[in-house]
Amino acid sequence: MRWEFGRRSRNVEDRRGMGGSAPVVGGGIGLVIMAVIVTLLGGDPSAILNQAAPGDQYSRPGQVSQVQADDQMSQFVSVVLADTEDTWNGIFQQMGERYVEPKLVLFSGSVQSACGNAGASTGPFYCPRDQKVYIDLSFYEQMKYELNAPGDFAQAYVIAHEIGHHVQNLLGISGQVQSLQQRVSKAQANQLSVRLELQADCFAGIWGNDAQRSRQVLQEGDVEEALNAATAIGDDRLQSQSRGYVVPESFTHGSSAQRVRWFKKGIQTGDINQCNTFDTKSL
Repeated sequence: MRWEFGRRSRNVEDRRGMGGSAPVVGGGIGLVIMAVIVTLLGGDPSAILNQAAPGDQYSRPGQVSQVQADDQMSQFVSVVLADTEDTWNGIFQQMGERYVEPKLVLFSGSVQSACGNAGASTGPFYCPRDQKVYIDLSFYEQMKYELNAPGDFAQAYVIAHEIGHHVQNLLGISGQVQSLQQRVSKAQANQLSVRLELQADCFAGIWGNDAQRSRQVLQEGDVEEALNAATAIGDDRLQSQSRGYVVPESFTHGSSAQRVRWFKKGIQTGDINQCNTFDTKSL
C-alpha cells in the first residue's frame, strides 16, 4: 500500500503510556476473538463486556525496537485515517450531508472511553458516545502472528471497518439497530448485529475503492491482504478453530464468506447504496 507520502490526520489522540483500568466495553473486531475464547472456556461471551486483562506487548526475536515500530505504525494509522476523511467527506457532500470527522485514539494496555474502560484485548473498537475509534497497536501483531493476516492493507481495512461504524452512527443506522435489538429475541438481535458488521465491511470497501480511484494507493496483493483478514475474522473460522464446530445462531459479525462478499461489493462498486445489508435476504 502506498501510504508514506499521504496526508496525516489532525484527529489522532495519542494516549499510549497513560494506562487505565481493565473492564471492556466496545464492539470492534477483536471482540469476536475474545468472545470465542470465553466460550471455549465454558463462560458467557458477554462477560468480555465487563472485564478483560490489558493486552501484553509483543516482543519477537530480531524485531526492531517497539518504540520505532509503534512510531511508524502511528504514522500509518494517521495517514489511513486522513484518507478515510477524504473519502467520506466527499461522499457525504454528494449526499448533501456534513461528515463529522471522528477522532482516533492510540492507547496501550487499557483506555477510558465514553463507552467505559476498555482493555487491549478488545481489539480496535468504535464508541458512538464520543465518536472515537480506539486502537492498541499491538493488535496488528496479533493479526500477523496469531490470525495469520499480515499486510498494511489488511491493517488499513481494520481502521476503515471501524470508521464504517462511525458512518453508520452519523446516518442513524446504529441507533435504529440498537433500538430494534431490544425488542427481539437473542438470535434475532445477533442477526441484526451481523448485518451491521457486514455493512461496516462494505463501507470499508467503499473507502478502498475511492482511495484507489482518487489517490492510487493500492499495490499488487493489497486487496488479497484485506480479503484474507476478512476471512480470518469470520465467526465461523474463529469458532471452528477454537472449539471444532460452529453455531451460526451465535454469530455477531458474520461468516468469513459473508465478510469477504460485502467487502468485495464495496471495493468493486464504490457505491454506498450497494451496502444495504438490511434489505436483502441473502447475506
